[in-house]
Amino acid sequence: MTLLSVSDLTTTYTSGRSAVHAVDGVSLEIARGETIGLVGESGCGKSTLGKTILRLVEPSGGRILFDGEDLTALPERALRSRRKRLQMVFQDPFASLNPRQTIGEILSAPLAVHGVKSRAERQRRVDDILARVGLPPDSARRYPHEFSGGQRQRIGIARALILGPDLIVCDEPVSALDLSVQAQILNLLAELKQGLNLSLLFISHDLSVVRYLSDRVLVMYLGRIVESGSHTQIWHRPLHPYTKALIDAVPDPTRRRYAAPLPGDLPDPRSVGGGCRFAPRCPIATEICRTQDPALRAAAAGHHVACHHAEPALVS
Repeated sequence: MTLLSVSDLTTTYTSGRSAVHAVDGVSLEIARGETIGLVGESGCGKSTLGKTILRLVEPSGGRILFDGEDLTALPERALRSRRKRLQMVFQDPFASLNPRQTIGEILSAPLAVHGVKSRAERQRRVDDILARVGLPPDSARRYPHEFSGGQRQRIGIARALILGPDLIVCDEPVSALDLSVQAQILNLLAELKQGLNLSLLFISHDLSVVRYLSDRVLVMYLGRIVESGSHTQIWHRPLHPYTKALIDAVPDPTRRRYAAPLPGDLPDPRSVGGGCRFAPRCPIATEICRTQDPALRAAAAGHHVACHHAEPALVS
């Protein structure tokens, strides 16, 4: 059953005469209990897409249907009551926590905002959620600076969970952590997803992390989705040259030879041409790529790609 349906979502930032389409016509669906991985280089629009879905950033166009209700049509007052069902885990586990508040105050604040008046009930829920994310009860009396990076991210997850949401947007939640701590947080998210039937939009630039946690994967480049499919399809049968480059960039000690890195950086989003946005960096680009923007099309069951030269042998 579909929980979230996004159609032609656009987020545009304007400055003077220039405009940046950070999110440009993105469509996606997330089912109940499903984890969608969203990958791409820094600056491709991943975080903006996540924040726009939650209306932390206002969309410039498109629709966001959550459990059948159009969030883009809701006024701020009505949207506020829906926010307890849509939460976010931020990238920086320290900057996202108020250093002047104890953990108990941080976690109980959403409960107070959403109508839990009893102090005893708020305390009970805080104790329960701390236990669920693997932190001792006395954590509630301490301040964020007294915890390690991994512990602070557990607090961020606890804050997202305490209102009992249906969907959590995880914006690079492990990128600032050591590898061993990353594994702990990923295992925690996997356990919580299964135990609470959560839906997750997991944003990362690391395909190996997304492969571990996600049911389906979306690959984003310069504001658009260029490939989507199951984690098996994306990992073992990538069709888009950009997806292949991302996979080749994942460290693998068994690989004898590494592919050459992509030339250049992301183009200036203010000067995107009419052709394929990846064409200036693509090793197989031809004239059609420079003049015609490829649409996202079905290449196999559940597998879509926006490329004029998707390998014919893999296209059904």
